[in-house]
Amino acid sequence: MTFSTSRASVAASPAVGREPAVKSGKTAAGPEFGALAQASILIVDDEPGMRNFLVRTLGPRCKLVDEAADTDQASRKLDSNRYDVVILDNIMPGKNGVDWLAEQRAVGFFADAILITAYADLDTAIQALRAGAADFVLKPFRSNQILNAVARCLDRVRLQRENYVLRYALRASSDRTFLRDNLIGQSAATLRVRETIARVARLPTSVLLTGASGTGKEVAARSIHSLSDRADKPFVPVNCAAIPPEMIEAELFGHIKGAFTGADSGREGLFLYAHGGTLFLDEIGELPLPMQSKLLRVLEDRRVRPVGSEREVPVDLRFIFATNAELQKEVEKGRFRADLFYRLNVMQIHLPLLKDRGDDVQELAAIFMSKLSAQLGMPPVPIDASVRAALASYDWPGNVRELRNLIERTLILGAFPDDFAGPRNDGQSAPADSLAELERRHILGVLKEVNGNREEAARRLGVSRKTIDRKCALWDV
Repeated sequence: MTFSTSRASVAASPAVGREPAVKSGKTAAGPEFGALAQASILIVDDEPGMRNFLVRTLGPRCKLVDEAADTDQASRKLDSNRYDVVILDNIMPGKNGVDWLAEQRAVGFFADAILITAYADLDTAIQALRAGAADFVLKPFRSNQILNAVARCLDRVRLQRENYVLRYALRASSDRTFLRDNLIGQSAATLRVRETIARVARLPTSVLLTGASGTGKEVAARSIHSLSDRADKPFVPVNCAAIPPEMIEAELFGHIKGAFTGADSGREGLFLYAHGGTLFLDEIGELPLPMQSKLLRVLEDRRVRPVGSEREVPVDLRFIFATNAELQKEVEKGRFRADLFYRLNVMQIHLPLLKDRGDDVQELAAIFMSKLSAQLGMPPVPIDASVRAALASYDWPGNVRELRNLIERTLILGAFPDDFAGPRNDGQSAPADSLAELERRHILGVLKEVNGNREEAARRLGVSRKTIDRKCALWDV
């Protein structure tokens, strides 16, 4: 907790009369108060003059400023709105600010609170700290003091949320992914996905991403977020399969102090950390059935109830879901709620398999080689014609993730594995059953079947005509 005071002596009446007038209308926040521009503030004070002064000070700089004349009115406002900071007078008729704050913390109030009072003593400061006040400002104070106090609260909360989300992302991700913010490739399948993402990104519609593991669903989700009007707000990825079932509600919704064994303090959940931005729920098919009904409620009401809380908190979120399961079949088997499936399946984008993306594999392999060689501090391994042919012919059951692993393994070994290599360093040819040879025989067989028609061969093989031409030139056909 910090303590803000002015040089004037502490007095019972606020210094409203000595403050410079605040012009009406929106004014520039200034670089030092930039964080206030999107903030929602609640002022709780029984003195109309103090409320008016705070509204005139904060109103031109903040997104929303509400006021309440007593704690009962403040409680009703908390039930229906979400605030980033509450500025709270301590001495008020009926119930003082510290006692009210302690009560609100116990029922699920997580926002920072700034206590303002003309009567400062050590006992009050200790009580305020125990009640969960983030700052303590003594009357009389000037406008810049309260602005600084609010800005400090907003910056501290932003850093706490960013740190938690980053730590969570590091724990949840078992694959160090490069290029996660870019959908790489120029194949027809990739271009179709990219076009659909561009159309849906700026809409508030929830999106369901489907496709096999490793096809780039998180890449697509990040692309949607970066192209949306929420791009400057948090993107919070959550792997539903990576969270133990008994902990997933607390992780997503948050919890109050004492809600369960080990809950020594209250904490906002990932839903609230993503407020204003995008929440990406990966492996949604792994969500336990009890949580599915709670998620459905959030989607319908846009409110979350932290574990142990008596209050629901409104949230403003863009939802993106992803799964490698066939949710329709999961519904038929009773493992996924039908009503939730229909709520999720508004806009579905299917991510293609790597083997269906044509020459994208060559581009991805080259980028992975460059990035990983720099990271590992090892010289890049040349990708020669025979390796490119093998890359093009392989089925890639693990998709982009498998390709990345192959490149990393190649860098460690200093050469591509035998089944991806061309002529060996000892002068021996690649084995007859290598992927390169199998690919050559297969393509030439298809060309023979279609009497050398390369356009038809490309159609049957699911690759571009350019690929067939390149390979024929490689083989002198």
